[in-house]
Amino acid sequence: MTDLPSLRETLDAHGLLAKKSFGQHFLLDLNVTRKIVRLAGPFEGRAVIEVGPGPGGLTRALLESDAGRVVLVEKDPRFLPLLAELDDGSGRLVVVEGDALKVREAELVEGPAHVVSNLPYNVGTALLIKWLTGPWTPHALTLMFQKEVAERIVAAPGDDAYGRLAVISQAVCEARLVMHLPAAAFTPPPKVASAVVHLVPKADRPDAETLKRLERVTAAAFGQRRKMLRSSLKTLGGTALCEAAGIEPDARAEVVDLAGFLRLAKALDRGG
Repeated sequence: MTDLPSLRETLDAHGLLAKKSFGQHFLLDLNVTRKIVRLAGPFEGRAVIEVGPGPGGLTRALLESDAGRVVLVEKDPRFLPLLAELDDGSGRLVVVEGDALKVREAELVEGPAHVVSNLPYNVGTALLIKWLTGPWTPHALTLMFQKEVAERIVAAPGDDAYGRLAVISQAVCEARLVMHLPAAAFTPPPKVASAVVHLVPKADRPDAETLKRLERVTAAAFGQRRKMLRSSLKTLGGTALCEAAGIEPDARAEVVDLAGFLRLAKALDRGG
């Protein structure tokens, strides 16, 4: 990668700017992208999927790493020529033009794979939920979000940021916030700071049906988070559901821990 022009030179040469409609904010500092890749690894030859590579700053760092195949999913066709310039002809780099919300990851990679991405702000949460609850399970996820979204993923009961995203994420994965980035690190600078979250799927993650019920319970509970659970969960069983799960009906969602929500999901399976 050392003989390539800088990312900024490459963007200038192609006359490219970030598109607000795609939620694009580029990381052009290779020292930063290399640090993210170090936090995501080691890959030990496993494949890595990167969503929204843009000009390829994170891609360059991935290609310098011990990753196996590096599969890029890019929706913006303007960047395909830039990414093609990173291909050394070995077949290690694969570029897929498409919408990451619609692609089937199992068709892109074989066996365990990592996801390492500076996610477009406008679809970051939707992509995370897809990877957490969908049929394809990654080996690990190392993802850049807006700081407030990252904090919601790792939040604990009682935290202001604690909510549905924390419960679903932590039911499926061990989640850690591993890096903070100021807005000035990006081109163009967003209006908010960012952070990187590293998620590793649990061996004892809930099955698909339990996850569906957990999504229903958390949607109801946090949809009216200031109400007591006997009210917010009324359509799912209310007081009877809470008592079946060993949860105080007068409690609010923000103080119920992951184990409590999993009991509510199991109680819902039993009809409350």
